[in-house]
Order: sequence, then structure tokens, then C-alpha cells
Amino acid sequence: MPTIVFIHGLWLHSTSWQPWQEFFAEAGYATIAPEWPGTPGTVAEARATPESAANHGIDDVTNHLLANLEDLDEPPILIGHSFGGMFAEKILGLGKAAAAVAIDAAQIKGVLPLPLSALHSTLPVFKNPANIHRAVSLTAEEFRYSFGNTLAPEESDALWEQWTIPSPGKPLFEAAAANFALHSPAKVATDNEDRGPLLLIAGGKDHTVPEVITKATQKQYRHSSAVTDLIEFPDRGHSLTIDGGWREVAETSLEWLRKQGL
Repeated sequence: MPTIVFIHGLWLHSTSWQPWQEFFAEAGYATIAPEWPGTPGTVAEARATPESAANHGIDDVTNHLLANLEDLDEPPILIGHSFGGMFAEKILGLGKAAAAVAIDAAQIKGVLPLPLSALHSTLPVFKNPANIHRAVSLTAEEFRYSFGNTLAPEESDALWEQWTIPSPGKPLFEAAAANFALHSPAKVATDNEDRGPLLLIAGGKDHTVPEVITKATQKQYRHSSAVTDLIEFPDRGHSLTIDGGWREVAETSLEWLRKQGL
């Protein structure tokens, strides 16, 4: 049975996957949740040393994750959220994974819709061009808009306090410029016929990665005959992997993997 590799996105620490790791361990899977390059092993350490995460871009993180996969006995299953979903798509497209679940995945090259809510969610980074070389934190209020807009303020604030860390601004700048760059690091091999199956999951009320982006992402795979499924959770926001409804998303992911024989 392949190992499941959990990949987080911006502003969440890898330890935010702990409930998922326990859930999939009970289902019989080995799991790992590697950190991004330069990010310490705990939320407290990451907050205390924001400069350690700064200036790491999409290629840096992708290569770091690929290095973490080298010691596995067989290609893993990847489950990623937000930018972690993009990394899962990239690694799957490279043929280095058995399957991938990309949850509210960040925009890849070729995806054109850019809703206003997505722009608003990323404003904490884009408001200062120098943030391309910095690590940026979200305030509790910014997190409520970007992640916790479907939650009670108390739950959103508790998640912000528990899991959020400073994250590099560089991946967002790279993704924003993807459709204007010939060799963008946000490019994914969407036409790969030989890759493993991919599940895209969309939160219908996600401000950071609105469902229109996920649906446009699925269309990018139209030239590949490999399995590319999409499941939508109509009433969920960007916090769907960490809020009180995370188990429903995890159960849906497990059911889909079993349908793929994994």
C-alpha cells in the first residue's frame, strides 16, 4: 500500500495534517507530512524565525518534496491543500506519484479566472512588492476572510492561533505571473497520459481558491485520458482541511482512493 504524503499550502504548518494522518493510519496507510524548505518543525519555532521560510519559490518547494520521496519504496499517494495541491499536481505530472488529491489547489499555468475574492485573499502579500523575498503572516482578520469565511469567528480565530505560520511570498508572485512566463514554475504536465489518477476538490465558498479556479483547472487536463475527477463541497471555504468538517473531506478522499484500487 503506497505511503500517503500530505502537503500543506501557504500559512499552515505541516502539523495541521495530524488529524488526517491519524485517520489514514487507522485505514492502514503509512503517512508523512514534510515541511517546506526552511520551515522549522513546530508552529512556535516557525513564528519565531520567519526569515527561515523566506524566498523559497515553487521550484524550491517541489524539489524539496521530491527529495523527501526518494526514500519511499514505491510512488506515494499525494494529498495537498492550496499550494500543496499545486505541488501534488506537479509531482503527479512528473510521474513520481501513484495518485493525487488536490484540495482547493492553487492556480496553475493556463488557468485564467482570477476572481476578486482571490485577489483580496492574497492582498497581504501583493500589497508590497518586496514581499517576493519575505515571509508574510496573516492577521486573524485576514485569516477569517481567506480561510474561515464559512466559520464562526471563534472557530476561525482558534484555527489561526493553532496552525498559522509566516510563509514565503515568492510562490504567489510566481503563480500570478504564470500566464505571462514561457517557463513558469507553475506549469503542470496536464497532458501526461501515463500519470496516476487525480482528484480535484473544490470548496464552493472558498475565497482564496474559488470553485471557478478548480473547474478551470480540470479543463486543463482535457488532453489527457488519465482519470481527472472533481468533487465539490458547496458550503465549504478554504479551511475545509482543518476546520470542524475536515473528516468529511478526508472520508471522501479515502473513498475515492479505494475506488482507484489504492
